[in-house]
Amino acid sequence: MIDTADLGNSTKAEEEEEEEEGQTQAFNPETGEINWDCPCLGGMAQGTCGEEFKAAFSCFIYSEEEPKGMDCVETFKAMQDCFRRHPEEYASEIGDDDDSQEEDSKTDIEDGGNETDIEDIQDKKD
Repeated sequence: MIDTADLGNSTKAEEEEEEEEGQTQAFNPETGEINWDCPCLGGMAQGTCGEEFKAAFSCFIYSEEEPKGMDCVETFKAMQDCFRRHPEEYASEIGDDDDSQEEDSKTDIEDGGNETDIEDIQDKKD
């Protein structure tokens, strides 16, 4: 026998979960706004390179180029340069191996589960 009260609770729980997921996203497509305080951004918007991060992230989010973000290469380079100027704060973003130019020049951009590597964008632009 199926308890209909349990069905109502699972639906309500699923709705609450969906609402929570929506609140943890940095970009709200309905309003077109970016929530710079979203924990999902890991505080990057408030760090030393916060303005560079905001410029790069905003460019990518609002980009209409194909592949997405193709027009953002320069802003991501500026962000990476800032990271390199502040290794004490951004060591995990610039990689542990200073000899590896490839690792230092990579930045993954996430957009709803789709990842684009900045090097892929740069190669296609050239």
